[in-house]
Amino acid sequence: MNEVVPFRPPDEVLLRARDVVRTFRAPRGGRVQALRGVSLSVRRGEVLGVVGESGCGKSTLARLLVGLDAPDAGQVTFDDGDVSALQGAERRGFHRNVQMVFQDPYGSLNPRLTVGDTLAEALRVHQLVPREAIPARVEELLAAVNLPPEAAKRRPHEFSGGQRQRIGIARALAVNPRVIVADEPVSALDVSVQAGVVNLFAELREKLGLTLVFITHDLRLVRHLTERVAVMYLGKIVEEGVTGQVFDHPRHPYTRALLSAVPRLVPGAKRREAPVSGEVPSPLNPPTGCAFHTRCPKAQFPICSAEVPENVFRDGDWPVACHFPD
Repeated sequence: MNEVVPFRPPDEVLLRARDVVRTFRAPRGGRVQALRGVSLSVRRGEVLGVVGESGCGKSTLARLLVGLDAPDAGQVTFDDGDVSALQGAERRGFHRNVQMVFQDPYGSLNPRLTVGDTLAEALRVHQLVPREAIPARVEELLAAVNLPPEAAKRRPHEFSGGQRQRIGIARALAVNPRVIVADEPVSALDVSVQAGVVNLFAELREKLGLTLVFITHDLRLVRHLTERVAVMYLGKIVEEGVTGQVFDHPRHPYTRALLSAVPRLVPGAKRREAPVSGEVPSPLNPPTGCAFHTRCPKAQFPICSAEVPENVFRDGDWPVACHFPD
């Protein structure tokens, strides 16, 4: 992978989640607490990474950010407008401006449509170009994701996984969005093709000025692609800051444990800290106090098991939800 030149975005917030809560009914009774008061701001022009173990609520947050689901409490706003309150043309405008690239590049494409028809459908629905100009625009979109013009005549099953994901990216780009939320976009791909897709995201961001929310469990991709990172654990954000600072000087014990678990290609190198042990507690019944205290090597009682830590700053550092950061 080529190094991406760091980009400092302006402070304008395009997309924001304020104290969002989302629960689901469990098959055997009870409620799964997928998001437990998440607040997150996405600034214009930046690449924001959201990381955490499977089941921490990353994909649920992605669906809320693009309006495919609504929070039980809290609010998602775009350009300071409440997404849940949008109707008619305003809601269509939101969906045009905020697009999603899904994890499964095959399941998200209609197998009955050719690639050209898939891309043309988005252009027709949003009436972005004259009907006679649609074929030329389809060809432009394919070129933008490094696919040949003849790909328009083929169906999704005729492509590899990496090529299908490029088609999914082209479909998202078709409506000229301002924000793309990519939910684990390379986790279903072979390692050999992941780098190409990640580099494509980086190139498109530089060329088109896109705002990108990149959701993944792969910390290597986060360091390569993003400028800011939010670390999630059991439905909450526990640390958020500039990617380089968080990676070099993590403040939350969970962040430190995640980084320690990343394999190092240095013979004889020792981990600074043991990777996190144990299983993630059930979201049906999360622990009281700090949700991480059941796995945290630095937990102190009774405060960690009784009091929910709020995001705190110290000496100009970034926010971290921990009673004993650093």
